[in-house]
Amino acid sequence: MPKIVDPEARRRAVAEAVFRVAARDGLENASLRNVAEEAGLAIGSVRHYFRDHAELMIFAMDELARRIGERIRTHAERLLSPASTIDRRAATEELLEEFLPLDAARREEAVLLLTFTTAARTQHELRPRASKLDEDSRALITRVLGEAQRMGSLLQDTDITLESLRLTALLDGLLVQAVLQPDRTTPEVMRQVLQRHLDTLTGG
Repeated sequence: MPKIVDPEARRRAVAEAVFRVAARDGLENASLRNVAEEAGLAIGSVRHYFRDHAELMIFAMDELARRIGERIRTHAERLLSPASTIDRRAATEELLEEFLPLDAARREEAVLLLTFTTAARTQHELRPRASKLDEDSRALITRVLGEAQRMGSLLQDTDITLESLRLTALLDGLLVQAVLQPDRTTPEVMRQVLQRHLDTLTGG
């Protein structure tokens, strides 16, 4: 009998090959041929699941966003649940830390995220994905800060729109610094910077 292949599993396996090539050699070298070789497939097999290179890049970026989003969503649901009795400051820190490369897995994701979002400047098919990632992150942070203000955890005169932008920029900056200067921007340093920033929002 012919082997039954799960199309979605195969597409994700090809996306994983994209990630490995991009992390090792740069996204510019993630051609269909190189990705097929990395995945151990014939290039015709890759073309069976992706019409062209652009479709493959879009799927890979969506897969990266899905992976990051699922992890963040777990923390968000826990923090924003109306019935939650958790330590909200600690839960907020845990949620925001998911945006930072604090371990090997998140560092790998950060490298890929920076690679794809930088490529979106010139690869037009990736721009909508990069914009959505930014919008989704800012929307979640706005919601978290708004809920904290409603609960009395933030200074009442806090400008939520401005502070959401400031916190998003802080997280983005730490991610870039951690990818480019990992010896200087260590997990401990990133946690300290994030905690200090949250202190300024809560009045201490």
